[in-house]
Amino acid sequence: MSTTDVTVIIPGFDVAAYADEALESLRRQTHRHWKAILVDDASTDDTTRLFADAEADDPRFRVVRHETQRGLGAARNTGLDLVDTPYTAFLDADDVLRPDALSRLADTLDRTGSAFVVGAYVRLRPDADGPGYTAADVQPWVAAATDPAREATTLAAHPAASGNIVAWSKMSRTDFWHEHALRFPEGRYYEDQVLAQRMYTLAPRFDVIPDVLVEWRQRRDGGSITQRLAEVDVLRDYLDALGEGIALLRAAGADAAVASRGALIRTLDLPPLLAIAETHPDPAYRIALEAFVESLPA
Repeated sequence: MSTTDVTVIIPGFDVAAYADEALESLRRQTHRHWKAILVDDASTDDTTRLFADAEADDPRFRVVRHETQRGLGAARNTGLDLVDTPYTAFLDADDVLRPDALSRLADTLDRTGSAFVVGAYVRLRPDADGPGYTAADVQPWVAAATDPAREATTLAAHPAASGNIVAWSKMSRTDFWHEHALRFPEGRYYEDQVLAQRMYTLAPRFDVIPDVLVEWRQRRDGGSITQRLAEVDVLRDYLDALGEGIALLRAAGADAAVASRGALIRTLDLPPLLAIAETHPDPAYRIALEAFVESLPA
């Protein structure tokens, strides 16, 4: 089992209802060689206390607080500036790590020497008849990106990997971030899309594993940004991020990934947006969506 040190960056804004479960999932990791940077993005609820208590109880936790809210991308960048371990990973403070997540990721990187490794994830959906949450099955597009396992692969050999864009499904060599000055876009709703495609196009090789690493919470309170896609400004940022990601792939000559990404967007992303557009009171929503559809690769 790997003994390589990992830093897990955990940003959070007003996540008091979920943070205990996220932090406990880190404490339960079978990989013991970790530390965590908790970035409190100017929370107004009990998140600040929960993060402070974690730091006081366990020296592996370190808290950094933003005095004004700066967004998820900026919070992750704050964490990146403080990483001093060979490997870097992420967890959002309303999600849950499976117990073997860090072990499987670190073991893979130790063995392959790749720039990063990508794993599978599932939705953590609210129960219809109670206050709890239940993990769903792996969705087809997640499986297409990560199953079967591939080690030391490339985007040319495995273009479907480009469909896995979330930061918390990956562990990376910290030197890879420094070598390419990788940062999350700030002031955006969807900060993962463009960065993920930069990682895929820059990596000389990466790994994918089919193991479910993270349970991604669909919050009952509607607080997840993916639950706000009926808002025009959120939609525009989402479409811009999708388009910029495709543009990066195209500029890198990753034609198969461009085709794969376009097909996935048409299958997965567009149908619910088109359904919203049919009854949306603001015509700007439909106009923005139609313009994006016209720009998609065939």
